[in-house]
Amino acid sequence: MNQTSPLENLSGPGKPLSKELPDDNEINGLISSGRARLHDANNTTLALESRFDLAYNAAHALCLAALRQHGYRSGNRYIVFQAIQYTLGLGPAVWRILAKCHEIRNLGEYEGDLNINARIVDDLITATESVSKALGL
Repeated sequence: MNQTSPLENLSGPGKPLSKELPDDNEINGLISSGRARLHDANNTTLALESRFDLAYNAAHALCLAALRQHGYRSGNRYIVFQAIQYTLGLGPAVWRILAKCHEIRNLGEYEGDLNINARIVDDLITATESVSKALGL
């Protein structure tokens, strides 16, 4: 019996993922962007909001790179965080932080309510560093 992968189950018409051959240039660009943003997010002289934005976008770029390495593209931002358990083997301790930060980011982007503190920024940076390490960076 051939077992379908969780990523395969999430792909197809009306589902959040679609199959697409990996593109090394795209993946390398996402990794480069993610690494640069993660580096800058650690700059404590920046405003917390800036550090949050940098760390969130670093996490998204790195998680998307992992998804693209597996031959999938996401139709929405959130799924790249949920998929890291399948793309990088990272557990709930990491993807829950990323999912929470996605919610915070959306409230800030769409409702003007970016309610952050140093703890959530530190947790986001730590989670993003876990993603980076899982990618072998």
